[in-house]
Amino acid sequence: MTPRVIFLGGLGRSGTTLLERLLGELPGVAPLGEVVHLWERGVLAGEPCGCGRAFPACPFWRQVGEKAFGGWTPGLAGRVMALRRRVDRTRRLGRAHADLPEYVRAYRLLYEAAAGVAGAGLVVDSSKHASLAYCLLEGGLDPHIVQVVREPRAVAHSWGRTVERPENGRPMTRWGPVRTAVHWTAQNLALELLARRGARVTRIRYEDLVAAPGDTLGALAGELGLPPSRLPFLHGTTAHLTTAHTASGNPMRFGAGPIELSRDDTWRHGLPRRRQSLVAALTWPLRARYGYGSAT
Repeated sequence: MTPRVIFLGGLGRSGTTLLERLLGELPGVAPLGEVVHLWERGVLAGEPCGCGRAFPACPFWRQVGEKAFGGWTPGLAGRVMALRRRVDRTRRLGRAHADLPEYVRAYRLLYEAAAGVAGAGLVVDSSKHASLAYCLLEGGLDPHIVQVVREPRAVAHSWGRTVERPENGRPMTRWGPVRTAVHWTAQNLALELLARRGARVTRIRYEDLVAAPGDTLGALAGELGLPPSRLPFLHGTTAHLTTAHTASGNPMRFGAGPIELSRDDTWRHGLPRRRQSLVAALTWPLRARYGYGSAT
């Protein structure tokens, strides 16, 4: 039986990993990380799971691979990645493709196996890309999409910083302000398009999540149809996180124990004023629609 799928969408550096970690503390929820990158980074490169073990050595993912595909193989990963290049593209939104059923079937089998191994009725995929959400919808999975938005100038500042990937020490991809603004707009417009096509889309803001995590997460859980639950892992703005088997994603997926949720506004002094103005202009009017109306 296919579990319920929560798909976290939006542009990277917007808080999707944080939200996934918090959702993963709810009963019956299994966070999986950015499944779209599992095939390359996990199966082929053997990068570590959120538990700290290399993907091939993680008992959770080993069982998932055996249950879903009879084991992880380079051939399987290569096939899914080839399908992705043909099918999973933002420019293909709204257009059918003959390879779509095979591509979505790989995700369906993975979700079913992960839910079974975790004993969960709901899985969280934080892959973010609107194009993958579209593929899942067209393939009959009907995920509930959570659109995570963040002040685009903060996102631009984050994308411009040099950050090492904990998996291998290599620098993470860096984008300039124009590219970030264009992608921020494109991803969020694409997610809104999915909502207009009848997809279930719930939007939350990163700023609201870190300011009032209990209220925001409780309201979101209700939107997702989760049963009312206490949030014992939250004490004010401190979250106590357990280890999660997330296959790929932001470095914070490796964290466990208490973490303080605080709003990161370093962009106000770290992003040059000219670039702030440029991003603000390029992301209007979506920025205003999401409550980021001030240009300063």
